[in-house]
Amino acid sequence: MGIHTYFRSLNDLERIIRTPGKFKFEEHCVSAHSWKVVQYAKTLADIEELHGVVIDWKKLYEITSSHDYGEIFIGDIKTPVKHYSLELRSMLQQVEEGMVEHFINENIPEEFQPIFRRQLREGKDNSVEGLILEVADKMDQVYEAFAELQRGNTEKEFIVMYRYALIKIKNIDLHCVHYFLEHILPDIIEDGNRSPYDIRQITEDALSQ
Repeated sequence: MGIHTYFRSLNDLERIIRTPGKFKFEEHCVSAHSWKVVQYAKTLADIEELHGVVIDWKKLYEITSSHDYGEIFIGDIKTPVKHYSLELRSMLQQVEEGMVEHFINENIPEEFQPIFRRQLREGKDNSVEGLILEVADKMDQVYEAFAELQRGNTEKEFIVMYRYALIKIKNIDLHCVHYFLEHILPDIIEDGNRSPYDIRQITEDALSQ
C-alpha cells in the first residue's frame, strides 16, 4: 500500500494512551505527547542557539516528531519498567527497532526506505539534537505528572514519574537545562502551591539526587 499505509498508521498514535492502567484526571495519547515534545524542543534549541550552539534543525524536527512512532507496535511502556535495567531497555529497543524495520521493508517504496530509516530511528544520542530530544521528552513527563499531582491524584506513580524525569533532566549538560532549572522549574513549583502535595519538597529531593 506504500506511504499511504504510513500515513494511515499515524491515527493509531491517537489511540495509544500514556501511563496505561493508572487513574488520571487528564488522558494523554502518544500523538499529543509527540506534538508537545516538538514544541519544547524548538524553544530548547533556541536557547542553545542564543549561546552559540549550532543546531541541525532538520534532524531535530525529524527525531522529535517521530521519536515514539515505534510505540504503534509495542504500546506505551511505563518509564520505570522500561528503564528497570539496561538489559531490559536494550531488549525493548531491539524489538521496537526490528518491528519498525519490518514495517519499512514491507510498506515503504524502496526509494524512500533510507529516508524513513533515518526519520524513524532512535533519536536519543549524544548529539546536541539527541540530548534536546531527551530533555524535551522528560519535560513532558514532568508536566503530565505535575498536572496530576496538582489536582491531588493519589497514584504514587506520578510522584515517581516527576522525580525520575527531573533527575534525568538535571544530569544533561545543556544551556537549555540550566535555563529550565533556573527559570522554568521555579514557576512550576510556584504553580504547585495549590497542590495537596509538597511539590517544592518533591522537587528539591529529586534535584539532590
